[in-house]
Amino acid sequence: MPKPSVTELRPSRKPSVAELRPVVHPPGVKDRRSGEHWGGRLYMREISLRITRQLVGTKVTPNQLTYVMTLAGVLAAPALLVPGIPGALLGALMVQLYLLLDCVDGEVARWKKQYSLAGVYLDRVGAYLCDAAVLVGFGLRAADLWGSGRIDWLWAFLGTLAALGAILIKAETDLVGVARHQGGLPPVKEAASEPRSSGMALARRAAAALKFHRLVLGIEASLLIVVLAIADQARGDLFFSRLGVAVLAGIALLQTVLHLVSIMVSSRLK
Repeated sequence: MPKPSVTELRPSRKPSVAELRPVVHPPGVKDRRSGEHWGGRLYMREISLRITRQLVGTKVTPNQLTYVMTLAGVLAAPALLVPGIPGALLGALMVQLYLLLDCVDGEVARWKKQYSLAGVYLDRVGAYLCDAAVLVGFGLRAADLWGSGRIDWLWAFLGTLAALGAILIKAETDLVGVARHQGGLPPVKEAASEPRSSGMALARRAAAALKFHRLVLGIEASLLIVVLAIADQARGDLFFSRLGVAVLAGIALLQTVLHLVSIMVSSRLK
């Protein structure tokens, strides 16, 4: 008698959290250094598990969830145009919704065994667009579009520059996989990211400890924007938001160069 498959063993009713967890959170999912955000490990995976439980019995597909995830990330940009603290909170809320759906789409895919290259691709596109939307929206927010004075487009330019840097950093990482595939090499391992030079390895560990480079990611940037909006409210102008835009643009440009160098001196292209 053939052994029933994992899918056949799964209950037709709505699964319990205990039944769902080992399937959608297999060993290693939360421990991925480059594939799992700290927010997912800290709190969002527990929230997403409850949402996934409600969705696995429906006709909703992982790719449909990824489309909604991408839309939520993109909507962070117009949300940030709402003046004051409410706009900053709304922008952060859209990014948190993006993070939630980023967890849920993969969990639904694991439970239903609905995997596709299109889903992987759409997930990466969503990550690019969310980061860019937050930084462009932040720049436009700092330009004071709805203020009584002159719109200062310099801040919009710097926000767009930061967004471009954030996209390039992600592209540099993804293009390692493209280069290895075209060269007939297997996917890169985590250990290969360590620079071959001891000096570069030390610099990389220092940067990783400080984590300043993460500020140009959509989730971290959205939380920073909330803090700066509160500071602006206390001061009565956009000084802190504009300072934040300038700092993020500088970090993005610097990290674009440093990340490229770290790839070239590591074993990722070997």
